[in-house]
Amino acid sequence: MTIFIQQVINGLMLGSVYALLALGYTMVYGIIKLINFAHGDIYMLGAYFGYFFIKVLHLNFFIALVLAMAVSAVIGVLIEYIAYRPLRHSPRIAVLISALGISFLLENGMTYLYGSDQRSFPQAIKTVQYHFYGIQVSNIQLIIAVTSIVLMLLLTYVVKRTKMGRAMRAVSADPDAATLMGININHTISFTFAIGSALAAAGGVLIGLYYNSIDPLMGMTPGLKAFVAAVLGGIGIIPGAAVGGWLIVILETMVQATSFSAYKDAIVYAMLIVILLIKPTGILGKNKREKV
Repeated sequence: MTIFIQQVINGLMLGSVYALLALGYTMVYGIIKLINFAHGDIYMLGAYFGYFFIKVLHLNFFIALVLAMAVSAVIGVLIEYIAYRPLRHSPRIAVLISALGISFLLENGMTYLYGSDQRSFPQAIKTVQYHFYGIQVSNIQLIIAVTSIVLMLLLTYVVKRTKMGRAMRAVSADPDAATLMGININHTISFTFAIGSALAAAGGVLIGLYYNSIDPLMGMTPGLKAFVAAVLGGIGIIPGAAVGGWLIVILETMVQATSFSAYKDAIVYAMLIVILLIKPTGILGKNKREKV
């Protein structure tokens, strides 16, 4: 039982990072119905920016985290402006191909500039282990969990309580009506990309600190799993993204505790298929009736 609880706790910590990534997917999809497949690579860029601010500029970890989020937010806005906005009224397949192109551009660009080898992420915070009744938790895990939860709460506040948050919800519900009400669609979409990219960058910096290594392809698998988490929880629904992220990692840790650990990824995707067959809108999604 102690081993099981330990695995669940470890899973919840990693699930917090998946939740941050999934929030970016679900926000962008909720606004413009676009799957931003370059989102996982923003996560990778955030890790590299954190590496630069800590290793080269010798900044405090939390200052480096905030700066990495800010720079990644700007890059997210630029990606939307250059690669997605000109195709906004084009067929969805064109936007999807553009997203994949940006993803490959970022991955191969970083590989060209910095090489494909892994880099050791600087240990800006000394690891301290805490023990509670046979359960081991490190201060790094606590920092990841607390930072993720704080960022999720801030996002919820922005969406629910601010003027820009109301604009985001209005654009998500009906872009044409929002335009008639004086809402600037372009600014709202850019803000959404900025917030989503900042959250992805935070996840990249936190995971770099946790695993002590980064590389140009580190965003591929987490990006796909975060997308699965967003769909599983209910894509377009912010709480659903968080729930999906935690559920996926808890399932992975439970599978790893068995003799089927080599098939953990396959089991995760199989669960996604089952959920979509039973409830296509995701766990927290609601079926909507459309007038014809």
